[in-house]
This record gives sequence, C-alpha cells and structure tokens, in this order.
Amino acid sequence: MLSVMKEKLEMVVVEALGALGIEAGVVVLERPADSSHGDYATNVALAYAKVAGISPRELAGKLVEKILETPTEEIKELEIAGPGFINFRLSDEYLAQALKDALEQGAQWGENKKLEGKKVIVEYTDPNPFKEFHIGHLMSNAIGESISRIVKASGAETRRACYQGDVGMHVAKTIWGIKKLSEGTPHLATLIQRLGIAYSLGATGYENNVEAKTEIIEINKKIYEHSDAQVDELYNNGLKVSLDYFETIYKKLGTKFDYYFFESKTGEFGKKVVLDNPAIFEQGEGGAIVYKGDEEKGLHTRVFINSEGLPTYEAKELGLAKIKYDTYPYDASIVITGNEVNAYFRVLLDAMAKVFPDLALKTIHISHGMLRLPTGKMSSRTGDVITAESLIADTKEKARTKISTELFSSDEQDELAEKIAIGAIKYSILRQASGKDIIFDFEQSLSFEGDSGPYLQYTYARTRSLLEKAGGKTIDALGVHTGTNMLHKRLLHFPEIVLRANEEREPHHIATYLIELAREFNSFYGNTIVLDGKEDEPYKLALVKAVSQTMKNGLSLLGISAPERM
Repeated sequence: MLSVMKEKLEMVVVEALGALGIEAGVVVLERPADSSHGDYATNVALAYAKVAGISPRELAGKLVEKILETPTEEIKELEIAGPGFINFRLSDEYLAQALKDALEQGAQWGENKKLEGKKVIVEYTDPNPFKEFHIGHLMSNAIGESISRIVKASGAETRRACYQGDVGMHVAKTIWGIKKLSEGTPHLATLIQRLGIAYSLGATGYENNVEAKTEIIEINKKIYEHSDAQVDELYNNGLKVSLDYFETIYKKLGTKFDYYFFESKTGEFGKKVVLDNPAIFEQGEGGAIVYKGDEEKGLHTRVFINSEGLPTYEAKELGLAKIKYDTYPYDASIVITGNEVNAYFRVLLDAMAKVFPDLALKTIHISHGMLRLPTGKMSSRTGDVITAESLIADTKEKARTKISTELFSSDEQDELAEKIAIGAIKYSILRQASGKDIIFDFEQSLSFEGDSGPYLQYTYARTRSLLEKAGGKTIDALGVHTGTNMLHKRLLHFPEIVLRANEEREPHHIATYLIELAREFNSFYGNTIVLDGKEDEPYKLALVKAVSQTMKNGLSLLGISAPERM
C-alpha cells in the first residue's frame, strides 16, 4: 500500500541522513500539489543544511547519492528541485502491483493496523429524552459515526456509546408542560411532537412565571426522589416515547449503539465521587459544591453539586468517565460535543485529571460547530426547532424530484431519495473540519455535479453501470498500458488518507479525497473509451473497478450509502 510506501521512503531518508552523520527525528514526505514534481517530495535538506554545515542543495545531492547506493524497485528516479527539495518518482511496476493489491483487498482496501490491539469507545449524538432530536444532533451523529468507522478501519476494537440526559430541569419543564397540555388539547400532535410542545411550554413558564418556576423545581426533586406516582408515570411514558423515537432516527442514519448511558445513573455516582474528594471540590455559595479552575490555565469555577444537593452536568460527566471505563475498559474515549461546551469541558478534564488521572489521559474531546439553515439558528426553548426528521424529510422530497420515474418504481424512488438525502446532509457536515459552523444549502448539497454527497454516490453508480456492461471481461491491473495515469496514482493515495483521518480524527480528509477521486474518474470517463476491445481494455477496467471499490469503502467510512443505481 502507498501509506506503507510513504513510511518506507521516510525511513530511507532518515537512514541516508544517518549515513552522513546527521541524527534525524521523523522526516516528512508530502505529495506535491503539482504532479510534475513527482509522487513525493521532502524538504529535509533545507531542514538539516545548517546542521550539516553545507548548502541545502549540496546536502540534497549527497542524500540522493546515499539513497541510490541501495536502489529499490519501488523508486523510479530522484531529482533535486529549487533550493534543495528532493522529489521521488515511483516505478510503474510498483504502482501496477499496488493497484493489483488494492483490488485483491476489496472491502479491506484502505484499512491499516495503527490501532491494532487498542480499545476505543466513541460517544456521540447524545440527544436528551423529553426534547426533540434537532439538527444539531445530526452534526454529532455524522461526525461520531464516521470517526467510529475510521477508528475501526485503523484496527481498533471499537464501541459506540450514546449518553442521554434523562433527568434534569429540561425533564421537569417537559413534565410540567405535559400536565398543562393534558388539561386542554391532548390531540395536539404526535407523542414526540407533544413532548417538544410541552418542553417549550415549560421553558416559557419557568422563565416568565414565578409560580410555574416553583412547581417545576418541585417536579425536578420528585423525579430524583421517585416520590410522586403521577410524575413517575409521566416520566416513564415520556422516556419510552423519546427513546423509541430516537431509534427510528438512528436506523435512518445507519447508527447502532453498543451502549446507552443515562444521567440518572451517572449523577448518583458522580455526586459520590465529588463528595468523596473534599480536597478537590469545595464549598461554594449557598451550600453548592464547586471546583475552582486554575485561573492561570484560563479555567473558570464550575458547580458540581448545586445548592439543592443535586449533581450538575459536570458531576454526571465525571461519573460517566468511570462508568464507561468499568463497562468497557478503553484505551481511548472519544467524546463528540458541540463547541459551546469547550470551556466547560476543559474544566471537567482538569478536575478529572485529579480524580481519575488515567482516564483524563485517555479522554479525547472533539467539538463541532452549529448546523444551520439559511433561515438561521433553531431554539428548543422557544419551540422554534428544526428537527432532524423534518430536515431529512425536506431533503428527501427535493431529492425525489431528481430521480427518474421511468427507471425506478415508486418504492425504489422512495428508498433512493432517502439515501441521497442522508448522503447530502452527512457530506455537508463532513466535508470540512469539525469545529466550523455549517449552513446547509439544499441546492448545492443535492447537486449531482460538484462538491456534494450525491455527486459521490452518482460516481459510484456510474462505475457499477460500466462494470455491469463489461460483464465477464478480463480485469487486469498488471495488463498492457502506456505509463501510469493520474487516476491510477490518486487511487493509491486512499490508505494514506484514511491513516491521516484517523491520526487527526478528521473525516473531512476522506471527503475531500473522494471528491478529488470522483473528478479524476469522471474526467477519465469523459475522455476514454473503456470498452473498446483494445489491448489496454483489461487495465482500464481494473482502474474502474478500483475506483468503484475505493468510492464504496470511502463512502462507508463517512457513513454514507453507496447506491448501485442512480
């Protein structure tokens, strides 16, 4: 694989430096933006020229001489460029064999063993029962699901976890709202919509009505104490409605969690942890227990047990880290949240480093921005919520207009439209670095041309159509061909891209690569007759098959379906 080749070449450079008496750490090879500069390039001569006491270009010349003293079949040639860059060109023979290897690996093509033997748990989505599943949860789900798949493709034993706030003021507000709704119009909406309406009603009452606020605070205590039969019944029914509803969304999104954790359980343990560590947590105002953040680190003070004696989200999260580890002894715990809790999470990790130092070192926090529509941000407090379900439905409706009614039955159109819609939404989220806000544009996101999920899906479907037309014709990666084209070379970058996506925990590297590959393939497709019966036909078919496999594997790592026909 090319990722292995890259590491091999880096080691060759380190050894060449050593032969010249220069001790080097890790050296880096990169792919030049301009392919005419070779397959890889390194600036190592510029970096170590001062140590060597000679000019960069002179050092580059000596390094090339040392490397060529032990020639390898993978390297076709080396050249020195500019002030001292060294360009590597790989041999056609190696590239042909690498293509053959890719085809033989099939569904495993692109995988690596960097995390072999490691246990990783990825926590993401985390919707709160008693509230609607909004488009912000789609951000967390898309990123978390993709990272889970990338981590698994890197050899780790991977588990998916969802952490849900089944207790807290939002639950009390919803139950208060349900009680008010039951006095009026019980047929207002579906069960899950009623919860959303009830929460909005409770949130408004809490802010604007002293009596309502008092009642909601009392309901919150009863939820923790299980001291009121009516409240318990409303709680249990609401929780079941919420969790069942969430499962329908997860199924659409292609997510299946291994573990579900709930604040009602983590809170009890988290409170105990705080009370058992008086040297770390101290008394604050009104009887609350706080953690005083180190101001020199830019950390602020957070309440872990409030004045009512109830654990806050911070205490629950502290308890969660240990409960997760006791459930699944992880080497790494990746937690996906919105970036609005970044400052809070830094305080949490600082406190965790004192209570559970080993777990703090194992915890990796990845935050994401907001997903917005051109109309603006949503708010569950005011009831102006853009739900995940409504966004999927609207996108699906628009996608359906792009599907041929002649080629697909009504049921097939419906199934394909949903795959396209979810692919469009996920790709819009994953195409850029996780921390940025995203404005979801329907037209751009559903385009079959350009930077979109449907464009990738359409490219894959095109490869499948071409291979189907080829029938049983010979496919030969080592077959007759003149030189190695850019499509061939770009294909072989895939394992290297997956490796980078894992190391940086950034799916956008895969999304960007797939777009580049799709464009390269469609250019090849537009300028090449593949099924022409000529002697290089088996090689061209090998390229098409490799593109097909790479697109399918890459889309899978993004959590996006790859339809066989479009």
